[in-house]
Amino acid sequence: MNAHDEDRMKKLLQQALPPVDGEAGPDRDLWPAVLKRLDAKPAGASSGWAWFDWALAVGLVLLVAFFPASIPVLLYYL
Repeated sequence: MNAHDEDRMKKLLQQALPPVDGEAGPDRDLWPAVLKRLDAKPAGASSGWAWFDWALAVGLVLLVAFFPASIPVLLYYL
């Protein structure tokens, strides 16, 4: 790429991306809002997914109990 190509590319980029006027940052500090959301209990926290986790664990134990040859395969994918 020579100097002419670089100048042409610079002009094209300046046309495609006009300069941003004013301050580009947010109007207020977002960190307190982030901390508030992290501390708040999610609405779907008790949605019943715990039973699904236990069902998967029981299924895995049963799979290993009935098919011990599957242990190396499971360890490979972990």
